[in-house]
Amino acid sequence: MNPQDLRIRRATVDDLNSLKAIWLSMQLPADQLESRLTEFQVVERDGEVLGAVGFQIVRTAGLLHNEGYSDFSVADAARQMFWDRIQTLASNHGVFRLWTQESSPFWLRWGFQPASQEDHARLPEEWKSSEEKWYTLELKNEAVINAVMEKQFSSFRSSEKQQTDAAMARAKTVTTVVAVFFFIVGFAGIGFAIYLFLHLKAAGR
Repeated sequence: MNPQDLRIRRATVDDLNSLKAIWLSMQLPADQLESRLTEFQVVERDGEVLGAVGFQIVRTAGLLHNEGYSDFSVADAARQMFWDRIQTLASNHGVFRLWTQESSPFWLRWGFQPASQEDHARLPEEWKSSEEKWYTLELKNEAVINAVMEKQFSSFRSSEKQQTDAAMARAKTVTTVVAVFFFIVGFAGIGFAIYLFLHLKAAGR
């Protein structure tokens, strides 16, 4: 089998019958998975769907699920292609950590490890109903990224505060200048009025 004959793409409604046949043969919940069709990536050869794997994203977590094949001779080559696609999707959608309950040695070889108790605390609530064993792989250190983002946000807030303070200081200066200007104009006006009054009074004598 030549891996170059295989093609990976997102599942469409036209693949549903082929996928249901695969799910049933793998004893997977076909009726439930049908409504999640758009989560699946399929591998095909000459237009025939030979396998599929689901990939769901919840916030910063990605779930690899319900892998199945009608022809297991393509499994190894397909998994490599699926893995490349999943990494791209994870990167594009800001996924920090991957999760799966698939126990194939292929996935473990790529770094998936049994989830520790600490890891389980990071498992999205949407997936916690399953009691099967979980495996996980950290793609990006969330704690480090959050710390960097918090530092950048703090720097941004400090910069914004400095700019706001500077703007308020400029506004205060302008207000003071305007007040002094009007005070001088008013004082000059009063002085002129007094001068004019005294001049007219003197002229009327």
